[in-house]
Amino acid sequence: MDTEFVQQADPYRRELLAHCYRMLGSVYDAEDLVQETYVRAWRSYDRFEGRSSMRTWLHRIATNACLTALESRSRRPLPIGLGAPSSDPADDLIEQREVPWLEPLPDAMQGDPASVVTGRESIRLAVVAAMQYLPPRQRAVLILRDVLQWPAAEVAEMLDMTVASVNSALQRARAHLSHVTVSADEMTEPDSAAERELLDRFVAAFEAKDIRAMVDIFTKDAVWEMPPFTGWYQGPDDIARLVDTRCPAKGPGDMKLLPIRANGQHGFGLYMRDGDVYRPFNMPVLTLTKDGVSHVSCFFDLRLFRTFGLPEKLPVT
Repeated sequence: MDTEFVQQADPYRRELLAHCYRMLGSVYDAEDLVQETYVRAWRSYDRFEGRSSMRTWLHRIATNACLTALESRSRRPLPIGLGAPSSDPADDLIEQREVPWLEPLPDAMQGDPASVVTGRESIRLAVVAAMQYLPPRQRAVLILRDVLQWPAAEVAEMLDMTVASVNSALQRARAHLSHVTVSADEMTEPDSAAERELLDRFVAAFEAKDIRAMVDIFTKDAVWEMPPFTGWYQGPDDIARLVDTRCPAKGPGDMKLLPIRANGQHGFGLYMRDGDVYRPFNMPVLTLTKDGVSHVSCFFDLRLFRTFGLPEKLPVT
């Protein structure tokens, strides 16, 4: 039975991880819940008997496991979602590591739904952050209906709801997320020449710590945030001033950026020079538009470097 179960269930592992991530907002919590899902499924596999598809059955178990987990866990925000006004770069940085901040998800860990438009949009950082403010069951309804495309009747049966209540919950969830709908400008293709040029300019400006060039990269209303610090900053001048005064890099050659893909977006592992090596410093994930970089979520959780398959250090050459 073990071999048969693994053969049938294992192809859905990445898809389940993306599902649990959308529910929980944490790549590490999602990994734990996927593992729990497989343990539960294996223990009850002899009672499965093909009463539904393996995919449906595993998502049912995963969704219920996530809902149980959310009973004792706080939502995972980003700094801009805390409700405070934008910060002054001259103000002291306030760090709150006790807050369970939203985490990015490597593209390489996502499953099939991320390859279709609705799935790609629903994994974007802004959308996952907005989902965190939905009640857990409403969040589950939104994901099951709009991402996985499940019929309302099937969702109602899974969540012990009526079809009418499922449709009502979906309507409320969609209304809540309407302000973070991903635009076509933010879903540009990875091989776009303009996108490649913008990313190259971002790398060049930061690796040279060229403050004037940084100003030209960002849109006029661009946002910069960096959990676990609670402040967020708006506008190219304030962002550049923040980097100029708060970043420990003294000049060209002190920073090194390696490209990553997270949540369907471009990003970088940013390393800071420490003697004859570069060491992990933070991980900016970018939102790109035709007018420039419109949002940067810069994560200081250094565990992410290993999760994204980045080296622990780089030689200075």
